[in-house]
Parts: sequence; structure tokens; C-alpha cells
Amino acid sequence: MNQRNYQRELDCILRDLERAGRVPKLLLHSCCGPCSSYVLEYLSEYFEITLLYYNPNIYPPQEYRTREEEEARLIEQMPFPHRVVMVKGTYEPVEFYREVKGLEREPEGGARCERCYELRLRQAAQMAKKTGCDFFTTTLTISPLKSAQKINAIGERLAREYQVPYLPSDFKKRDGYKRSLELSREYGLYRQNYCGCIYSIRT
Repeated sequence: MNQRNYQRELDCILRDLERAGRVPKLLLHSCCGPCSSYVLEYLSEYFEITLLYYNPNIYPPQEYRTREEEEARLIEQMPFPHRVVMVKGTYEPVEFYREVKGLEREPEGGARCERCYELRLRQAAQMAKKTGCDFFTTTLTISPLKSAQKINAIGERLAREYQVPYLPSDFKKRDGYKRSLELSREYGLYRQNYCGCIYSIRT
């Protein structure tokens, strides 16, 4: 069975927006500054973006604060064709631990991670619905270690639940991940060496 080409699907959506002369509002969930750097550079050509930094999975608290501060600094320093604003979500790790209870020993990239993706994407979908955004999506697909198939499937299911279109993506394509490394160097961004949760430190 052939896997879907999410980059090609995104291309079609962006071409339709350009033809229509529209600049829609996008709710973009972000896990960190380095991952969002290329995604913001790319999507701000087509959207007004509200970036949601919501990551209750991150451990320890100082790591969370460091990533949040770097995200805010990037948005302040980076030029964008259209408006980008940042919304800081609540940091309540208990929500993450409740969501992944019983999956603590799952391998990285397995069922525990899928629960974590859904926790964060659900918050993005809810905020997109509440604020009247035209689309929502996440930066998570830029990681070479994360499955775009799984992330997009969750996003599309939540889109049906909340009645807000999900923007398909596989941001690692077309050297997106490589570009994020270049932008991280350009802006001197802190780059973490683990995904975020206490379990990913141990792997």
C-alpha cells in the first residue's frame, strides 16, 4: 500500500490559496524554536500564524522554560511576510503523565508518543476552533524521527471532531529539516538532544 505524499497535498492547498488571493489564519502547534524555524519561514508566506507553544510532556521544568524562551526569541528576531504571534500554553505535566499512564515502557515512536501527539494536537484544534482559525497543524512532522503518517492521521481525526481543517504536512521533505539546522545556526538557537519527555531521555 502506497503511503500518502503529504507534501504534495500541502502544495495543492497552497496553490489554491495563492490563486484565490487568500491569506488564511493558521494555528500552528510548535514543540521548539529549531523545529518551528523552517516551518515559520515556509508557511508565513501563505498564512497569518498564531503559534501555540503547548508541550506538557517536556521534562524537566527548566528545559521547558528554555525551549519556550528560545521560541519567543526566534519569533521576535525572525522576519515574516505575514503576521506571526505566539501563545504560551499552560505547563501542566500531570496532563501528560495521565495521558501516557501504562505506556511508560513503550519504545520511542510507539503508542506513548502517539498519545503525546494527540494531547498536543487536540489543544491546537481546540484553540483553532475557539479563535476562528481557518486551519491548524503542527511542526512535529519536521523531525526525521517522527512518523508523518501517524501525526497526520491524528490531525485529520481531530479536524473532523472539531470541524476545523487540518493542514497536512511532512515538513522534513525538500530539505526542511536541513533548513531548520541552518536557521538554528543563523539565530544561535538552543538545540536539545532528546525529544522532550523523561522517557525519551532514557532511550
